Amino acid sequence: MKQLTLGFVSVVLDDAIDKALDYAIPEEFSERIALGMRVLVPVRNQLRKGTIIALKEQSEIPKVLPIKELLSEDRFLPDDLLQLARWMERYYCASFRRIYKFFLPKSVRSEIKPKVQYHIKRALSNEKLTKLCLELRSKFPAQAKIIEVMLKWPKGILLSELLEISQVSKSPVDTLVQKKVLVANKIEQGRSILEKHEFFLSKPKILNEEQQKTFDSIQPRFDAHLIHGVTGSGKTEIYLRAIEQVRAMGKSVIMLVPEISLTTQTIERLRFRFEEKIGILHHRLSDGERFAMWHAIRRGEMQIIIGARSAIFCPTPNLGLVIVDEEHDQSYKQSDESPCYNARDLAILRAKFNDAPVLLGSATPSLESYKNALSGKYKLHRMTKRPNQAQLPKVTIVDMKQAYQRAGGYTLFSDQLLNKIKEKFSVGEQILLFLNKRGYHSVQMCTACGEAIKCTSCDVTLTYHRSAAYLACHLCGYTLSPPPRKCPSCNCESQLKFKGTGTEQVERALHAIFPEIRSIRMDADTTRHKGSHDKLFKQFRAGKADILIGTQMIAKGLHFPSVTLVGILNADSAINIPDFRASENVFQLITQVAGRAGRGALEGEVIIQTLNPESSLIEAASKEDFPTFYNEEIVAREHFTFPPFSHLAKLTFSGTSQEFTFREATRFHQDLVKSLPQNFTLFPVVPSGHAKVKDKYRFKILIKGENMFVLSDLLKKILRPPKQVRLLIDIDPTSTFF
Repeated sequence: MKQLTLGFVSVVLDDAIDKALDYAIPEEFSERIALGMRVLVPVRNQLRKGTIIALKEQSEIPKVLPIKELLSEDRFLPDDLLQLARWMERYYCASFRRIYKFFLPKSVRSEIKPKVQYHIKRALSNEKLTKLCLELRSKFPAQAKIIEVMLKWPKGILLSELLEISQVSKSPVDTLVQKKVLVANKIEQGRSILEKHEFFLSKPKILNEEQQKTFDSIQPRFDAHLIHGVTGSGKTEIYLRAIEQVRAMGKSVIMLVPEISLTTQTIERLRFRFEEKIGILHHRLSDGERFAMWHAIRRGEMQIIIGARSAIFCPTPNLGLVIVDEEHDQSYKQSDESPCYNARDLAILRAKFNDAPVLLGSATPSLESYKNALSGKYKLHRMTKRPNQAQLPKVTIVDMKQAYQRAGGYTLFSDQLLNKIKEKFSVGEQILLFLNKRGYHSVQMCTACGEAIKCTSCDVTLTYHRSAAYLACHLCGYTLSPPPRKCPSCNCESQLKFKGTGTEQVERALHAIFPEIRSIRMDADTTRHKGSHDKLFKQFRAGKADILIGTQMIAKGLHFPSVTLVGILNADSAINIPDFRASENVFQLITQVAGRAGRGALEGEVIIQTLNPESSLIEAASKEDFPTFYNEEIVAREHFTFPPFSHLAKLTFSGTSQEFTFREATRFHQDLVKSLPQNFTLFPVVPSGHAKVKDKYRFKILIKGENMFVLSDLLKKILRPPKQVRLLIDIDPTSTFF
């Protein structure tokens, strides 16, 4: 029987086909059909799921099949997200299918329910467990290993963590549970994030003159506000006041933070101020948790949403405010898969589509945002003081060349830093040490032939991790255990030496000098498990450690009132990277780390160890003097017409054959030479900074111009990469080197 149709829709499929397909609307669906609905449609004799992205009166396709089934009676995506998707498709040169994967996460498309996890607890006393462990060690070593781990976790541990730490299968755990040595309690993941936790509500803080002036300027209409405040100037209090104002109007709020570590801290601050449930979105959520959270937000059950970059795609209705904290941070940029979006830029667009204000906050704004503010495109608010008479920290720059001379060779710590650590520790104040390199040694190399031990799949050296005695690749995760005793290149024995420093070595060296000092290390190795950031920060804030040692995850926005000393061990490690943003990145990192000191009643101090003490960049960062840095850096950017005076696109070609990948990149480059308008600058094909990653050789082409919409349209026309080569188009890349 022929279906009567009253129109057509464009549907983006969940998989297989990149472009949208047209379908007819059967008569029985005509009254219910709407944008953003989920549907089941026929594709090549199969039924596939998809999302309606457009309603059409006519279709250019001669024979259009009808929709088979409506999978939802309500809309999954509001109008502003559909509008945002159309903009992203044009600007980022990405297919709708890839874009909607971010709008509709896999857990939502697949309707994954919260999965079951197990919490393992001890059923016997310490004495009985210790005795049993000794008995089992020879005959059942796996069971003994499980008991060894459980002896260190008196309150219990998640099964997934237990298996990862012990490096055994689930079978010995099941055996110990059957023997009633351990107890396994079933918990449903996803439930905890939806529960309301009890907090004592706090009252709003009294705003100083600069804070009040900034807050008063935020009106319920679209404006982009750049809040440029020194570290600790009270930007968060302005966010909280703005959220309070918007919630009183019955509208929702999205707040983006750059790191999962900041998510935890910000959630606490919000819960101390607001009684309602708060939505949380970040990559550490399980599929079940994300499914439950996403639908709760869509139904309007949570109207304050906080999260990392992907939270900008949450389907919250009636959006009234968007906040981007630490707006300069590079983690807002998606760089490893299409679309390579910047959540900060999308936040501005989404606020505009909803006629809502957007607040961009930073002590070290990106040069693009600051230039927009100076030109009047954004509203600029300067906050130069910390509240409650708190002072900016006193900064000392230490020349490490002199420190090496005094030590008779390489040393991690200058005398000035060691003396200050001793002084602060003696009076019970806390210390933060920053080194942006994890592991123990950064390389193992042969002194006979000069070759370093490299990853078998990537063009990078392996990092030594002493705690577990293995070499690891920080790009692909490859491990080599134990480290080799013979050089793979020249087969020479006893000439392999470890060089370079990581956070693990810093911690060990510190304990050798100060045996009684208590430390917590925060890097990618110590924060693998869900909740580990939260746990470590709470321990440090509760005074269970004297020193926090970490990589850049401890550099941003964190508030520890008892930290009075910050030591930056190698301030200029990234200055010489051949990237036009290198100076900006180093300035931001030093300023942000230094800003963790003296945020409470006690005066703070910062010691910056550097091999370039005369550097104007180091000097400006030590004083949090952003205007001086900006005025110096912007001259160079304008001279070479780099952003913010232009836009960049980075085209990365990757494939298993080095020769074939280079040839295809060169062929595409020749097509661009013929097609690009004259107002674009085309750079030659060169190897990427990481020339080989996961057995794929990588080459890049940079394009500089003013209008990325023109470039995106052109790329779609000439795009014909073979299947053996992957092409990733990154518009407005944060790095031109890697």
